[in-house]
Amino acid sequence: MEFQFLYAIPRMEVLDSFFLTVNKITGSYGQLWVVIAVILLFFKKTRKIGVAVLISYVLVYVLGQYGLKNMFSRMRPCQIDETFELLVARPSSSSFPSTHSAWAFGAATAIFLGNKKGGVIALIWAALIAFSRMYLFLHFPTDVLAGIVFGVLMGIIAVKLVDIITKKIGAAKAQ
Repeated sequence: MEFQFLYAIPRMEVLDSFFLTVNKITGSYGQLWVVIAVILLFFKKTRKIGVAVLISYVLVYVLGQYGLKNMFSRMRPCQIDETFELLVARPSSSSFPSTHSAWAFGAATAIFLGNKKGGVIALIWAALIAFSRMYLFLHFPTDVLAGIVFGVLMGIIAVKLVDIITKKIGAAKAQ
């Protein structure tokens, strides 16, 4: 059923170019979110958001890229159907969950919880990244869905951690 969904996605040159651009801007390990986090760190008003985005990124990297992917070791659609013509290099890592989707939704959630306007833009970009993973035939829909859920949870956890740390620092300064 998941292959049927992937095969049903309409593919055309303009979409190929668009999703390749989304993929390139995002980076092979979602580096776009690290860059955004660093930019957010420069401004006092957005510093907490930047820290939350970085924490979310690290959580996804450690728990997702090295934890869940190794635990599930699910083959990617492009590793099963090698006849499908890929627009990118064939990855060798596991498919589940989509850590690109997790990085995107973790960061977007952290941004949204700190700034609704910026968060909506980040969520739209995150959705494009998530869909691109299926369009490029790199992930099954359930990989992407799991990545989205995992990312949202890591974003929420990151924001909560930043709040706890900020309160402890504030209490220490008050003494």
